[in-house]
Amino acid sequence: MSRYLFVILLLGLLPSCATVQNDYDPLVKVNRGTESFNTTVDKISLKPIAKGYQAVTSKNVRGMVSNFYDNATYLNTVLNDFLQGKGQQGFEDFARFIINSTIGVAGLADVASSMGLEKHDEDFGQTLGVWGADQGAYIVYPFLGPNSVRNTPGFITETATDPLFWVAFVVAPQFTIPITVLKYIDKRSRLMEASDMRDELALDPYLFTREAWRQSREYKLYDGNPPVSNSAGGEDDWGDDSFDDEPSFDDGATSEPSAQEPSATPAPQYKPHIRLN
Repeated sequence: MSRYLFVILLLGLLPSCATVQNDYDPLVKVNRGTESFNTTVDKISLKPIAKGYQAVTSKNVRGMVSNFYDNATYLNTVLNDFLQGKGQQGFEDFARFIINSTIGVAGLADVASSMGLEKHDEDFGQTLGVWGADQGAYIVYPFLGPNSVRNTPGFITETATDPLFWVAFVVAPQFTIPITVLKYIDKRSRLMEASDMRDELALDPYLFTREAWRQSREYKLYDGNPPVSNSAGGEDDWGDDSFDDEPSFDDGATSEPSAQEPSATPAPQYKPHIRLN
């Protein structure tokens, strides 16, 4: 997980320094204020708690906790498999959930992976993307962090398919509240390496996070094979038309231009429409 985030954040570094016009972030002023608030809350609460959690637990224990929460929320992936028309993957993911919930002792052990059932990550935001919906405006929510218009309805399916949400209606709060708190501590602990790297490398943490998040979403939408022509900010302004006037060279031509004749038209100077943010 940390290795994947490492790659995503590094990919986000370059676009954060020089990107095409970011029409997808019309709420940039509000978003920056919200992210500043989230960062302050994180520094005084979640981050210190997550560091303490890492200090008192072994890597194996943290892995089991992460497996438990991943499995508990896996029905959301199963649902969106079917909504995206991935029938076979949906049945395999449902089998994965059942196996890990039983043989894996409520998901503490990832038994299904050793049986060849690959783990997937599907959500309703990706489903809407498969159906043709645009990503829409980038939004930073208080406490929840980066999101977008297209991904926002995913809160509904994530909640509706989370067994821990429904258990809270029938189990005493003294049991469900600690489980919920641990869920967010575990999530923050997984992001520790990536957030520290962002703070060290990024000239502008807001741009760094935004571009890394958008590239991560595109990566997931296309199942790890996003179109090469797409950049983090949308279509590249370096269109193919810019190169139509470039002189062609015929391998069969042997004559050279004479001194009296004007030389060939020089290649045009390209000025890509890229601005610094």
